[in-house]
Amino acid sequence: MMIIIAEFFVVILKVLWAFVTAGAKWVVRPKEKSVAGQVCVITGAGSGLGRLFAKEFARRRAILVLWDINSQSNEETAEMVRQIYHELDTPITKDGPVGGVEEVPPFQPQVYTYVCDVGKRESVYSTAEKVRREVGEVDILINNAGVVSGHHLLECPDELIERTMVVNCHAHFWTTKAFLPKMLELNHGHIVTVASSLGLFSTAGVEDYCASKFGAIGFHESLSHELKASEKDGINMTLVCPYLVDTGMFKGCRIRKEIEPFLPPLKPEFCVKQAMRAILTDQPMICTPRIVYMVNFINFMKSILPFEAIVCMYRFLGADKCMYPFLAQRKEAMNNNEAKNGI
Repeated sequence: MMIIIAEFFVVILKVLWAFVTAGAKWVVRPKEKSVAGQVCVITGAGSGLGRLFAKEFARRRAILVLWDINSQSNEETAEMVRQIYHELDTPITKDGPVGGVEEVPPFQPQVYTYVCDVGKRESVYSTAEKVRREVGEVDILINNAGVVSGHHLLECPDELIERTMVVNCHAHFWTTKAFLPKMLELNHGHIVTVASSLGLFSTAGVEDYCASKFGAIGFHESLSHELKASEKDGINMTLVCPYLVDTGMFKGCRIRKEIEPFLPPLKPEFCVKQAMRAILTDQPMICTPRIVYMVNFINFMKSILPFEAIVCMYRFLGADKCMYPFLAQRKEAMNNNEAKNGI
């Protein structure tokens, strides 16, 4: 009994120390690690956040491996990356053999593109094998690819529901199974899960999307615990949970107009810069904006407050039907397309 009590006090001390070290990082910002020369796989790199992640890692001289289902947009991202590499391609000098100075060509990272449908595990595994064969072992995995169906549940075809779950959640299992074994062997690597604030709390009309992001976060947290349990301290995990990002994915989504100025859609560049800061300092989780961290408190309150109380808060914020304008726009766009095609 005394042993358990002693261990309990040790745990309390460790928890308090964790708070102290976390607080210290707010005062003294930790130094960013270098990713130069490291192989970084980014899924969904052809547009949106994936493209911005590629550009940020390129500026840090990482070797980029870009995955996307759309070959053309993926190549466009690759061209942007090559332009960044070219701008960074400045020769360095060192002392020559006879006291002179000679130019040394700097390390020139490369970018590789692969067409991959992460919604099909065979495609993921075969593409991963190509990457290992043609590029080398992967150091950083950015699970970024995501889709949204844009339909109310009863109007959404089963195929789109399955597609949302597979791309937004199941694909994380497959990419991780493809690259984690070597990370474990080397005790080195970093896995990033790009989730959403809709994986921390839900709203009406996007049941499939919320479920997929809740699943992705659950997968990420369980894997984080597994790595800790196996004492693989050289493999880091970062969970990215942004609020609504202005990429057009949820165009039309609106909360209460009086509150909207305090919670406007995030600029994609801001979102990615915050995420990069977290990744490069091995931060376990990043929510943008910071007010999203309060969602975890709300989740705690859900276990205490009656459901009707939670509904009242949602209605006050305008979060109960915030997706309805987006869904209406998607439905109208689909009807217009069908009319144009004579359907």
